[in-house]
Amino acid sequence: MRVVVADDLVVGAAGILEQLLRDALADHERASLALSGGSTPWPVLEHLAAAGIEWRRVDVYQVDERIVPAGHRDRNLTRLAESFLPLVPVVSHPMPVEAPDLDEAAARYAAELPDRLDIIHLGLGPDGHTASLVPGDPVLEVRDRDVAVTGEYLGHRRMTLTYPAIDRAATIVWLVAGESKRDALSRLLAGDRDIPAAMVSTANSIVVTDMRPDGFAVPDPAAHESPARAASE
Repeated sequence: MRVVVADDLVVGAAGILEQLLRDALADHERASLALSGGSTPWPVLEHLAAAGIEWRRVDVYQVDERIVPAGHRDRNLTRLAESFLPLVPVVSHPMPVEAPDLDEAAARYAAELPDRLDIIHLGLGPDGHTASLVPGDPVLEVRDRDVAVTGEYLGHRRMTLTYPAIDRAATIVWLVAGESKRDALSRLLAGDRDIPAAMVSTANSIVVTDMRPDGFAVPDPAAHESPARAASE
């Protein structure tokens, strides 16, 4: 797992995502990007939208979604539709959380996914959850499906990618900002499997954070021109 401490999280994270998308598009005809919600990614995505990428060759998927009506403020899709999606001509693949049969809808969404997503963006909750893989939920044990429906968490059930789908990604990019995440970040980097986030594969993973993780030496900033500085490999 590579850890990048960014003086400017928005610029640093957007730069990493841009390069990953360019690499994917150089390697194959279409690139796939799966996005989580939370509060951190929106300014990053708006900055990324200004990059000169062939957006028409990019498919955007959802990592997870709350099971609430269309247009609800708690929907990740609502935020995507207000910020990122109007700025880029991507092909969007919303999770079908309004379907009457949620398990069938989850299976249908799984069939839309490529065999391996190029880039998955993950966030990190203070309780150590990521995607909608939350402490104590039976979905943590699912290994035979790429998409599943959770129990209730903070007032809503959710549809989420499962560990197998996440672990197959070519690259996982974690965006972790704010002191409230410090303990969870330390546990993630320590591989503490008592939190759901640490059960995600560390292969081809990049953690971009605005904090200096405990136990990780940060190089002298004068030696680096980029606002994103590699803190550890």
